[in-house]
Amino acid sequence: MVAGLAVAGAFGTAAPAQADEGGPLTALVDAAAQRLQTAEPVAANKWNTKGPIEDPARVEQVLTAVATDASARGVDAQRVRRIFADQIAATEAIEYSRFAQWKLDPAAAPTTAPELASSRQVIDGLNRTMVEQLAAQWPVLQSPTCAERVRDATDRVADTRELDALYRQALWFVTRSYCG
Repeated sequence: MVAGLAVAGAFGTAAPAQADEGGPLTALVDAAAQRLQTAEPVAANKWNTKGPIEDPARVEQVLTAVATDASARGVDAQRVRRIFADQIAATEAIEYSRFAQWKLDPAAAPTTAPELASSRQVIDGLNRTMVEQLAAQWPVLQSPTCAERVRDATDRVADTRELDALYRQALWFVTRSYCG
């Protein structure tokens, strides 16, 4: 179920979660969920090309870009780096999970996948959206009600996107460092 949503969500055809229904953090959490869903096409590409899941140079490129964007928006760049480090770790975990699944069931392995460059373009766009939302919601992320609001938004997005157990766990992992 999530694989189909993942590819659709990653490339902009899945419906976004309703921001007004989950509170001010829903757009941020929804972008994080969409970014997690890019793990499907990325894993498929890496599986078919026999590429490594981890790419330290790409990780550093992403972390530097989001920190620079955050700093330009007046947001704590180091905290944004931590948030995105969690996001990347969760995405890699999903990719490892898919590799394990396909190794145990080769018939389930993808035979085609989008080019990595197209997935990275989607990821970069979601990164910008997330930093924009982090900056816009920074006061909420510093407030005493932050944890409750993150929980509400995470539940709403997980339900709206019909995330399976793996993706729900990953989404909880990525949102754990949102509150100051």
